[in-house]
Amino acid sequence: MKFSAFIIAAAAGSASAFAPAPIKARTVLSAATLEAPPAEVKEPVEEPADASMEVEQDFPVAENFVKDSERILPGRYNDKENSIAIPFLPRPTALDGSHAGDFGFDPLGLSEKLDFYAMQESEVRHARLAMLAAVGWPMSELLAPSWMLQHGCAPSVLNGANPLAALSIIGFLGAAGFFELKTSLRQSSSTPMGKIHSKDMGAVWKYGVPGDYNWDPLDLYSSCGDDFKGRKGLRDVELSHGRVAMLGITYFAFWEALTGHPIVENNMLFHPNALFPLLVAGCTAWSQIYEVGPLNEYPIEIKYANEGEMKLKRVQNGIKDTVGQISESAAESKKSLDELDSKYGIYEAPKKFSEAVRSTYKYW
Repeated sequence: MKFSAFIIAAAAGSASAFAPAPIKARTVLSAATLEAPPAEVKEPVEEPADASMEVEQDFPVAENFVKDSERILPGRYNDKENSIAIPFLPRPTALDGSHAGDFGFDPLGLSEKLDFYAMQESEVRHARLAMLAAVGWPMSELLAPSWMLQHGCAPSVLNGANPLAALSIIGFLGAAGFFELKTSLRQSSSTPMGKIHSKDMGAVWKYGVPGDYNWDPLDLYSSCGDDFKGRKGLRDVELSHGRVAMLGITYFAFWEALTGHPIVENNMLFHPNALFPLLVAGCTAWSQIYEVGPLNEYPIEIKYANEGEMKLKRVQNGIKDTVGQISESAAESKKSLDELDSKYGIYEAPKKFSEAVRSTYKYW
């Protein structure tokens, strides 16, 4: 009996495991009222505020920090394999466009063999002296008394010089040499302009700008813009003028040595004439319409400048309209003269007047 009671109890327990779970009462919305039971609202738990968000933090900035947008960055020509000045030669590694006057011209590779800063310093000094000489040479031939000149030519190593001119030249060269001796190892980073150059060139090197003597009495250095772009642009202009002056003064010296005639003789640059202004006007007009393509691209082309084609058509239309107006005016004048001739014979009047005058004197 006990065993059978145990079997019956076990069967009842296992059967209860398969019995359905009791169904909980559902919440049903009333279609008439559309009222829902109040939902449980959880109160927000305030999280502790971050201490770094309450107080504005100051991050340390390095001393003399300069943003990249406010200084010259190296590698301007890194994407160019060939030189801009000489497109068929490779670009020297040191000439990457970081420095003023850099057009990749170094066919002898001196920028990679010698001290780069010293070479730039030497170029700036020679350029400035050449600009002074390019003005002083012809002015001396135009204004100096004849006893200071050599047969009308400026005194020089090739032309020769009288004793007074020779002493003057030696004295000037001595003063220039003494100045170079005293300034060759100058420290310019502590001057006002040197500090500006250190910021401008900080990403390129630590030497600043060659030719910096902290001398700008007329405050012209910021005339092209008081930023690193304007300052570099003005240095580009100085070097371009200086290079032309070095070529010019060399031409002056060799021309006078070979011909024996002063450079100002029969030269349209130094005597009043109409040819030079016409050449300048023609060059200016040409540059307004055409331009030379990039020298580092083959082939080198002459193409229209910005709005050049439109300007050329405007000039052509202006000439065409002017010629048309002149033609119409001439036709109207001819018509009026023809009408007067038909009435009064004005075309024959000069001939009749000449015959009448000749008839008064039998020897004509």
